[in-house]
Amino acid sequence: MHATATTPNLTNRVRTYASFVRFEHTLFSLPLILAGIFSAPGRAMPAARWALIALAAVGARTAAMAINRLADRRLDALNPRTRVRELPSGAMSSAEGWGLLLASLAIYFGVCALLGRWYVAVAFVPLAAFIVYPYLKRFTPLCHFGVGAALALAPLAGYAAAHPDLAEPRAAILLAVFAFLWVSGFDIIYATLDEAFDRAHGVHSMVVWLGRRRALRVSAVLHGMANVALAVMTILVLRAGGARSPLAAIIVSTLALCTATTLLVLEQRWAERVDLAFFKVNVWVGACVLLTVLAARIRF
Repeated sequence: MHATATTPNLTNRVRTYASFVRFEHTLFSLPLILAGIFSAPGRAMPAARWALIALAAVGARTAAMAINRLADRRLDALNPRTRVRELPSGAMSSAEGWGLLLASLAIYFGVCALLGRWYVAVAFVPLAAFIVYPYLKRFTPLCHFGVGAALALAPLAGYAAAHPDLAEPRAAILLAVFAFLWVSGFDIIYATLDEAFDRAHGVHSMVVWLGRRRALRVSAVLHGMANVALAVMTILVLRAGGARSPLAAIIVSTLALCTATTLLVLEQRWAERVDLAFFKVNVWVGACVLLTVLAARIRF
């Protein structure tokens, strides 16, 4: 009886923690990390290194979300849209949030130490971005670029983890530029959900600063620039080669690029339907970016 009663409680806590860090949002960062790994030619990595990279990604992603939730818990409690989140609703205590943050940081830094001394030295760079960006909306309407900068580190981290010599970084840098522009653009769309609340409580955003229509125009420009960066990156990885059939690589990469372009256009067209544009379209954009890179590396 005791074991039967304990199991549902444990399952519920795991579900609560997964919801707290929005585990499904990993679908945004994971394709970017993998794209960074494959952005430059290199030798096959052993399974152990793949596992370490995956653990580091999960640790960093969990830490970023925990920091964000802890920093915003008072604002979330005031906002009707977010007061159902785990901390303001009481489903989780602040102590649990801090515990999850410390555990994720321990995993992240522990894995960096196993990867090598250099990775420990640079491990604080993404952590600094994670700490700063939740507070930007208190001070500046440019806060969306903080989120973009944090996600732009994903392909760079994947690249650095897979290529310790840091040779041929241009494609990874262009992936980071794409991620910065893409994520900043869709964060502006996401901010339209809280326009009235943000105006009433002095929270800064492009939507509050410029108005919804002009803010969405900025988002569209950012996504247009992101598409240019993605196209240039595609050319670079195709030139670097690695596929057995260059023609097949060109065809698949071009189709993936065109699909990503179409999805970015649809994201702008469906901006008023944020759940569709933000949570569904974006997942497929990341998948197309990864496919664009893989096409130049797979031996067809």
